[in-house]
Amino acid sequence: MRTQSNPSPDSPAPLPLQEEIARQIYPGATLYVVATPIGNVGDISLRALNVLTISDAVACEDTRNTSQLLARYGLSKPLLAAHEHNEREAAEKLITRLQQGERIALVSDAGTPAVSDPGARIVDAVRAAGLRVVPLPGASAALAALSACGLVNDRFHFIGFLPTKSKQREAMLESLRHETSTLVFYEAPHRIVETVAALAAIFEPTRQIVLARELTKLFEEIHRCPLAEAPAWLQADPHRQKGEFVLVVEGAPSAADDASAEAERVLKILLAECPVKQAAALAAQITGQKKNALYELALKLKSE
Repeated sequence: MRTQSNPSPDSPAPLPLQEEIARQIYPGATLYVVATPIGNVGDISLRALNVLTISDAVACEDTRNTSQLLARYGLSKPLLAAHEHNEREAAEKLITRLQQGERIALVSDAGTPAVSDPGARIVDAVRAAGLRVVPLPGASAALAALSACGLVNDRFHFIGFLPTKSKQREAMLESLRHETSTLVFYEAPHRIVETVAALAAIFEPTRQIVLARELTKLFEEIHRCPLAEAPAWLQADPHRQKGEFVLVVEGAPSAADDASAEAERVLKILLAECPVKQAAALAAQITGQKKNALYELALKLKSE
């Protein structure tokens, strides 16, 4: 049995966590991309709080929102507007300050900057100028929804917001119809009904969808159902149409899944008229799948 050795009397005592974080290296002339809570103010990391504390300024999407957020943590910093309408100009100003050795924190209104939020152009420009960019991971609505959806898939395809015009939205959904990865969308409350209706019209009705709204907030709700049932679920209660949404949609069946479904369909028809061995042999000829595997499947179907 392994025993735990006692620390030497001469060993330094471990630092309190906050002090340990404060002693980490935070170089100047660096843009820190800081994830902030998507709702619950407790969902900010200690490292993010430390960087916000030592930053010379905070570049943000909305100065009013960020001012209020910082105040919740007892912080006050010079704020620089950096939103989708001024990213290029903001990037130039940030680069000038970074070249002078400053630490600048980049935040969005909620979640991780540059993911369906402003920030990507700023990060690109800062990198092109040869300056350092350091990410501070944290809250993300997409990952929060994925972690709670229960759709088993090793891959996901993050789409973000669909086009607002119906024809463009339908064209994009058509292009995704055969995508086998789990699909992740963002949607605003005033478009949620028409977006879910479009998903139900274009994708297979049996696919699972997860509607996650108001994540981490007081009225958080995560509902999973077949896509065909989603429009009615939204219409059943007006409150279900409120809040910011993440939609997680099951991917299209893979070719192997399609082949298995077709083999099972053929076997069921043949088993109604033929013995198991003959049904398996005929199914192998029809589908091109291995006879032994089909024989095992036929036995299972017959027992059911």
